[in-house]
Amino acid sequence: QVQLVESGGGLVQAGGSLRLSCAASGRTFATTAMGWFRQAPGKEREFVARITWNLGSAYYADSVKGRFTISRDNAKNTVYLQMNALKPEDTAVYFCKFDGSSENYWGQGTQVTVSS
Repeated sequence: QVQLVESGGGLVQAGGSLRLSCAASGRTFATTAMGWFRQAPGKEREFVARITWNLGSAYYADSVKGRFTISRDNAKNTVYLQMNALKPEDTAVYFCKFDGSSENYWGQGTQVTVSS
């Protein structure tokens, strides 16, 4: 089992920044990647960013490229999402995802609200 604890969400004005964190605990030795998804009201959950655990290769949705940066701290089993130049359309619940060698886990989600 892997437990994920997210933090860092909140309310911010358009153009502002937030930093999300997701700390993994438990059976983290088989981590292959961690990432972030988001779900806005009435919409499906969508991919935001992903980072591989060994090489740190990062991947982004087109909608966030150039504004969001994903990073990880292997020693702390933590992944971060630095979100800059936030837009109202970034408003959503952001979920952390853990990709193991054979299992995946989701965090409980953290609300990000961007006011115009």
